[in-house]
Amino acid sequence: MTSMKFQLYLGFLFSQIKVRHWWVSVLLWIALVAPAQASVILRVAIERGVNQVKVGSSTTGIVKDSTGRTLGQLPAMSAYYAQAIPGGVALDKWQSGLFWIEPTGKGFVYIGDRWYRGRTLVVPTEKGLTAVNWVDDQEYLYSVLGGEMDASWPQEALKAQAIAARTYALYEREKQRNNPVYDLGNTPDRWQIYKGVISEAPATYAAVDSTLGQVLTYKNRIILSVFHACSGGHTENVEDVWGSSEPYLRAVQDYDQNIRECNWVKTFSPTEISAKFPEMGSVTAMIPETYSPFRSVKVLKIVGNRGTKVLQGEQVRTALKLKSTRFTVTKGADGSFVLQGLGYGHALGMSQWGAYNLARQGVNHLQILGHYYQGVALTPIQAK
Repeated sequence: MTSMKFQLYLGFLFSQIKVRHWWVSVLLWIALVAPAQASVILRVAIERGVNQVKVGSSTTGIVKDSTGRTLGQLPAMSAYYAQAIPGGVALDKWQSGLFWIEPTGKGFVYIGDRWYRGRTLVVPTEKGLTAVNWVDDQEYLYSVLGGEMDASWPQEALKAQAIAARTYALYEREKQRNNPVYDLGNTPDRWQIYKGVISEAPATYAAVDSTLGQVLTYKNRIILSVFHACSGGHTENVEDVWGSSEPYLRAVQDYDQNIRECNWVKTFSPTEISAKFPEMGSVTAMIPETYSPFRSVKVLKIVGNRGTKVLQGEQVRTALKLKSTRFTVTKGADGSFVLQGLGYGHALGMSQWGAYNLARQGVNHLQILGHYYQGVALTPIQAK
């Protein structure tokens, strides 16, 4: 990944654009953007560490070995199980150290239970087989965009998501440069939602194609362009969530308070909360001890009759399977713990529902990105 000399700077200073009853201000400094560069191939792990995986092709599939030698063909629309064997992989009548499956024409490949663009690599790893979809970044994003946002959302929100998702994918690609098998996976707990062609739509094609080759950088480096469903009114500073120091992930006012999914209540009975922390015995109290400046819980103390447990940062959300860490705790008459919260996700970077609301009010995708990622530049990419 290399940055081109000319960049579009998103150094936004907010002044005088009214959004409902909030005032958002934007001053955009635009420099020349170089032409979009060559596309980037992403290696997306669809199945990892399995004993067997179903593969196929919508058109005749060419089967190749590790040297690129053609071994034969798979008939169109036929599924086969690739299976782990000592020293390699078995697929139909062939055995090899690994297999490539390449569709002819404009066909799709089948991996697991879904169709994907690009081609398939099936390779043995320490824990079994890994099936990797090698796909152009644009074609990858056609699907990711439909998985991460509703295709019916405003095009400016979709464009903002396309750039954020492309940036995130290439950040992961750079981080995984020493991984010989894949760059990223396909699950939202660790990566981005990637469901293959089923989540594509004309609106996702338009948003991805219109932002071809554009990524976000900070001081000429690809940023960690994380995003979340909604923050509940204000995003967070990264050090208050992950303890890291990315200078572009700063807390900003958000515009997603009206979203029903982002106002939540979760109740734990004494039995339920004790079952999550059996070493604590009978849990008698849940006490938020430290808050971020925007009232997200940074430290939660859980008190039981056998001891005390302290959860910090993202542990608070993940250990209790909460939508967010912005919540209050009250005790019910029956001894239950009632958590009333705002937001959905880690509250870092772009709020997707915030982007939706801003786009509906006429804010464009560059302004949206400049609001949620502070001091970044929009930079054309070049494959290397």
